[in-house]
Formats: sequence, structure tokens, C-alpha cells
Amino acid sequence: MQRNQLLADRPDLSPLIRKYTGAREFLNGYTRYCLWLVKADPRLVRSSDFVLDRIERTREFRLKSKAASTRRFAQTPGLFCQIAEPDGPYLLVPRVSSERRDYIPIGYMQPDTVGNDQILMVRNASLYRFGVLTSRMHMAWMRTVCGRLKSDYRYSKDIVYNNFPWPWDVTDALRQQIETLAQAVLDARALYPESTLADLYDPLTMPPELTKAHHALDRAVDRLYQRAAFASDADRVALLFKRYQALTA
Repeated sequence: MQRNQLLADRPDLSPLIRKYTGAREFLNGYTRYCLWLVKADPRLVRSSDFVLDRIERTREFRLKSKAASTRRFAQTPGLFCQIAEPDGPYLLVPRVSSERRDYIPIGYMQPDTVGNDQILMVRNASLYRFGVLTSRMHMAWMRTVCGRLKSDYRYSKDIVYNNFPWPWDVTDALRQQIETLAQAVLDARALYPESTLADLYDPLTMPPELTKAHHALDRAVDRLYQRAAFASDADRVALLFKRYQALTA
């Protein structure tokens, strides 16, 4: 049963349904839905044969698992095994992204969208944080330290995000500049509302407005690390590793 058909018959079930996304959905612009029963009213849950059937099928699936940890979750078949409920807008970072892209597409999501294990959430992220993460500096670091799935980038919080050396001693004026340029990247994307992020970040079809916005942001983030322009990504990574060594010494 499709979501629209279900809600057409039972509009009162809307509190039980949320958008659901992973990296593939996020990048390719389509939406899935899930039952989200955290703190759900048991009376409302029991009133729907459809919802009860999904819960029972989940319970049976978990009971058949070879993993003891999964079988234990059969005791709460109406809940996700891992609950990471966003309490506000968050940055979504795809865990897997094509190596063809110059930038991993990162974007803001609203708390009504539940993410699966193919994305990373950065909660309460400012435009400044988005700007640095989507910059060439961070992408150079990511390409050097990330894992790979076949040849695609595999972004991880422990290796890539948590170890990234952020700029030091950033003034309010510089922070504001990064936020302005980060917003310009989002605005450039918004010029093409019918295009997916996969369309926008394909190196053959990336719009010139978006390319220009990213390059302006790249130059500003670079200057947070040093005044002189970097000759290459190798120079960026060399500086980042020096800072990493200083931070961990």
C-alpha cells in the first residue's frame, strides 16, 4: 500500500509516518517513507491492520536472524534497532559518493526526515560548518583518509569527520564571510529545483553558477588556513596533517 493511498483512507495515521532517506535517495531526489512509532499512541497503532501487519512481519524477520542482537530487537518490533531521531534541522552527509564528483553533495534536512545507516547526521550545524565541510579543503582531506567502496568515496565520522583539523582562531568577520558564501552555494542549487544533487554535481552537467559559488567558497576557506594560495590539493593535505600532528601531540 502506498503512503498516499493509506493516508487517503486513514488521514489520522499521518503522525505515524515520516520521510525516510539514505544516500541514494538524497542524491537522486526521491522520497521513501517509514513507520515511525517512537512515543506513538498504542490505540492509534492498534486501529490499523496495515500498521499491525508491518510490525508483526518485522518481529518475525528479527526472530529469524542469526544475530542474537537482532533477535533481541524482536521484543520492540515497532521501533528501529538504532534510533537517531533528529531534534532539529541537520546536515546530511552521504556515506558513499561517486569518485567522479569534485564535491560530496552535503545538504540540510528537516527533522521530519529519518535517515538510515547510509548517511551521517551533523546536528545543529551552522552555515559556517556547512561551508567548511563542503569546501575543497575538506574534500582534499576526505579523499586522502576515507575508505573506499569499490572506487567510490566512503565517508566516516571516526576517520574523516572527527579527525579533520578545523581552522584556528576564526574571527566573527571571517565566520560571517564563510556563512555568506555557503549560502550562495545553496542559492545556486536552488536555481535548478527540478535537478537532483546527482545532476548538479556531475562534472559534466554542474551548472556554472554552482561551480562559481563553490570556487569562491573554496578560496575563502583556504584563507582560513593560510594567506598564500595553495598550489594543489597535496599542499592542502600536507598542511592539514601538520595541524593534525600538532593537535594530537
